Amino acid sequence: MPVTRVPIRELLAAEAPRREIEVAGWVRTRRDSREFSFLEINDGSCLTSLQAVVAFDTEGYAQIKDASTGSAVLLQGELIASPAKGQRFELKASRLTIVGTCPEEYPLQKKRHSDEFLRTIGHLRSRTNKYGAMFRIRSRLSFAVHQFFQSKGFHYIHTPIITGADCEGAGDMFRVTTLQGASGARALGERDFADDFFGQEAHLTVSGQLAVETYCLALSKVYTFGPTFRSENSNTSRHAAEFWMIEPEIAFANLHDDMQLAEDFVRYLLEFVRTDCREDLALFAQFVDPEITARIDGVLNSEFARVQYGEAIDILNSAKQSFEFALAWGSDLQSEHERYLVEQHFHRPVFVYDWPRDIKAFYMRQNDDQKTVAAMDLLVPKIGELIGGSQREERHDRLHTRIEELGFKPTDYWWYLDTRRFGSAPHAGFGLGFERLLMFATGVSNIRDVIPFPRTPKNLDF
Repeated sequence: MPVTRVPIRELLAAEAPRREIEVAGWVRTRRDSREFSFLEINDGSCLTSLQAVVAFDTEGYAQIKDASTGSAVLLQGELIASPAKGQRFELKASRLTIVGTCPEEYPLQKKRHSDEFLRTIGHLRSRTNKYGAMFRIRSRLSFAVHQFFQSKGFHYIHTPIITGADCEGAGDMFRVTTLQGASGARALGERDFADDFFGQEAHLTVSGQLAVETYCLALSKVYTFGPTFRSENSNTSRHAAEFWMIEPEIAFANLHDDMQLAEDFVRYLLEFVRTDCREDLALFAQFVDPEITARIDGVLNSEFARVQYGEAIDILNSAKQSFEFALAWGSDLQSEHERYLVEQHFHRPVFVYDWPRDIKAFYMRQNDDQKTVAAMDLLVPKIGELIGGSQREERHDRLHTRIEELGFKPTDYWWYLDTRRFGSAPHAGFGLGFERLLMFATGVSNIRDVIPFPRTPKNLDF
């Protein structure tokens, strides 16, 4: 009978013992006695390791001293009921094979390491319990994003990473160029770009929104989910130069439809992570943030509040506490203001909508008061802003004028304006920073610890 390799997650969930199986994984610990060695094996399929009992007469036992922490091994044998407490089954090994040895200088010999230390060995930190759990959660939530939108008839659009348009108008974009030496480094004029690969200035995208809008006005319900880039030199726990954005767009929709979609989406993802990632989430509740479960349940069990920007300013100015940053109508909200609204005033997630147009992007629909735009931010506990969205300006003349008012060139957005010339329709959408969602769900406070390979100022290790 052939030997079947089985993931440890499947073995731990087995209902009965199994014969003739093979396990492949890495040694977490080894304990030796006179007649047996006990190996804790983990293959990354789940948080819990499988105990393997390797007797002195097991084939390959002579190599047991090479089965040190971090070593890669193959074990064959049978899954039997375990006499030890805390585990239903263990592997009784009939054969041990050392696939890859691990010397004593392996930096993960200890069970606990600081996050700061683990960031210096980012190529190895996924082997720890915490980061293995984090990136399983990230993987499963990525799947849930697609599951939500696909179940609601949305179409997944792959938007370009290299772009000639600045979606936000902030200018914090990485240049993409094939020009070498001084020509590539200095400030270039328009004529110089004729020698570049695209024949014009190109950047890494800050958002897929403008591109995905063009498909919204053909397919009605679309979304994009991919990497975005900002060259903002901000070395904080909340900023990264490369991060992932989820951006849906819905046609024949207004701002209130947009807020409802955002609420449904957040509820779906949090319910998913609470049930599907229960074991991994428990690790973060135990060692990172004991309030995780209560915070997620609080979101799931409450109606999201909705408040206009002007009313939010009045609430903050009437608060019986002082803020570091002063507020007036027209000011952007800082993290301290966002968290006050959510955690102390409303005690639930809150949409702040109808923002001053002068602090929002050019593509947002202008309201009749000529002062505000149909924009919204979703604020949640601990994080503050989780989602930013708006109804888009579908009127060609208003959009063209706004682009000019902000000093942009309408010719750079000719294709975007074309969508307003030919069969324009009201539409709306939002962006959710995937890393911020992971920070909210796990209680991790630094964005560098929820993305596999963080890109931050002066940090590009590999």
